[in-house]
Amino acid sequence: MPLNRPIKWDKTYYSFTGFKDPEEELEQAQRVETTLISWLDDNEASAVKKLKKSLPLRKELERLKFELSHQLQLSDIRWQRSWGVAHRCSQLHSLGRLVQQRPEVLKNVKGRTVVFTDRSGMSAAGHIMLGTMDVHHHWTKVRRFQISCYFFHFLKLSFILPNYYKLQKRLLFLEDRISQLLGGIQVIYIEELQPLLTLEEYYETLDSFYNKLRDSRLPFHPRSLRGLQMILESDRYAPSLHEFGHFVIPTVCDPTTLQWFIFAKAQQARENLKRKEEMMITEKELIDTSTEKFSLDRLYKEPSVSSAQMIDCCKRLLEESLPYLQGMHLCISHFYSVLQDGDLCVPWNWKN
Repeated sequence: MPLNRPIKWDKTYYSFTGFKDPEEELEQAQRVETTLISWLDDNEASAVKKLKKSLPLRKELERLKFELSHQLQLSDIRWQRSWGVAHRCSQLHSLGRLVQQRPEVLKNVKGRTVVFTDRSGMSAAGHIMLGTMDVHHHWTKVRRFQISCYFFHFLKLSFILPNYYKLQKRLLFLEDRISQLLGGIQVIYIEELQPLLTLEEYYETLDSFYNKLRDSRLPFHPRSLRGLQMILESDRYAPSLHEFGHFVIPTVCDPTTLQWFIFAKAQQARENLKRKEEMMITEKELIDTSTEKFSLDRLYKEPSVSSAQMIDCCKRLLEESLPYLQGMHLCISHFYSVLQDGDLCVPWNWKN
């Protein structure tokens, strides 16, 4: 009985006859990279449909955010994860109900930033974190009030915030002590570039690093490194210098290696710091120009996309004619995707 499958010839057969090898053609097709134009052409309709559906909720989100920020006298309301617009509206509606039921939460949050994330507490940047991993439809009774579980955390936080403020002062003192041991280099925490840490976690990181430095007695001349900056990273093993001029130092870095690296890169760090402001101005100008040229509703980037990458991306975009983008939300990322609310994600190094 004959088998119902194509004949698979040896590679030499195609070399000798000159016929095309179907397997090789398939592999070549799979290797062809997606181009920006072709991807937009394939996904524009889907993105427009999702965007139109999300527009009423986007307006509702802006209204709720403005009203709650004003009512609680908050500096800002943010989201650490890419939840959809509907989910964010639901979170703010729940927070609004909590504020109506328990007005005492207003007491200690004035001037602060609230961040919806996976954990509750205070972040290393000094923001109030509201953990949403308890899932917002699970409810519990708290003093005869029906309050969603993760907003119970907000109620609890409002009363223990003074303790966090005390820890924050101790943290700033610790940063200053490390700075003194390292010749005046400033220890900073950059929210956009570093993992989200609680205040307690960041304090423990600083404390451990400080003890290691103190015991090593590195010979840094006082104030010799003033004007320079550094951040601490627990998931790295080798020190590096960021394009914006700050040192990225692993918490496990050997003190001798640390000393050598800082001395070797100090001049370059100062030059990068001088270029930082110029680069940020250039990036903003290119974002504004691109937004205007393509009639975008919004153009933004993921935190993992550097300023240099964003500048390169925008310069190349401005050389193109892209009518697909009118009225859209465009996110510069590392991959192609249409988000659930219609935002278009394209890689910064897109191909044409």
